[in-house]
Amino acid sequence: MAHWEGVAEFVEVAQSHSFTSAAKKLKTSVAQVSRRVSALEEHLAVKLLNRTTRKVSLTEAGQVYFQQCKHLVEGLELANLAVTQMQSQPKGLLKITAPVTYGEQKLSPLFNQFLQLYPQIDLELILSNQKLDLVEAGIDLAIRLGRLENSTMIARQLASRQIYVCASQDYLERFGEPHALSELSQHQCLLGSLDHWHFQQAAKPLSIRVHGRIKCNSGFALRDAALRGLGLVQLPDFYVEKDLASGALVEVLAQFRDQREGIWALYPQNRNLSPKVRLLIDFLVEKLAETTAAE
Repeated sequence: MAHWEGVAEFVEVAQSHSFTSAAKKLKTSVAQVSRRVSALEEHLAVKLLNRTTRKVSLTEAGQVYFQQCKHLVEGLELANLAVTQMQSQPKGLLKITAPVTYGEQKLSPLFNQFLQLYPQIDLELILSNQKLDLVEAGIDLAIRLGRLENSTMIARQLASRQIYVCASQDYLERFGEPHALSELSQHQCLLGSLDHWHFQQAAKPLSIRVHGRIKCNSGFALRDAALRGLGLVQLPDFYVEKDLASGALVEVLAQFRDQREGIWALYPQNRNLSPKVRLLIDFLVEKLAETTAAE
């Protein structure tokens, strides 16, 4: 391990710009950190840090060395953590945010199963349709649905969902079934948070602005309105799959159905993925795949 001596100390000093902060992080003395970094500079025959009474900064060579070494140190920490976790049950708090309805209907039962498997893990679940700041709120993982916005987060797809446009048989008997997207302007469309619907036409995504008497940010409320014959609705599968199977709702414009959308796990890219978070993500991928296959 001779080549590693002083590397961890140097990386901590470079990140914090302080020998004192590095010593606290590494749980050692300032003198020990200083000796290790000096020995590393002597071994490399190059000056890595500029030291003054007020601050510590990287030299040009130090900047190059830091960029290479920080990934090695992170990798070593992850390797040590992975081996340690193999010998013990994962434990600690998981803080997760997810959309309200999908969280209640699909995710909460899976989270509860996960907690039964790992009794030393605690869960704080925040169900919100607001896109919370993960770093500011100290959240380990966010579940997001549909198209992702440009983000600095790392995303892993857990599963996918299908969006349907549908209506009750009563509505279709009274107002007719639309067969072209241009006919939507002649129908009552039940609106959610957005005033446009997504489709595919000639293998290309298409967004159509729609209009109607009802606008509501609750998928269940819109489903109920559709069941009562008040209009066409576009909703994800977990709202309407049972109604479509029973015939209570009928899909329309199936030839323009949009592609399946992703269900994503997001986490900050500057945060090492802890074993318990990785374990939960793998669990969700497996269980959501089973749910989709059973539907």
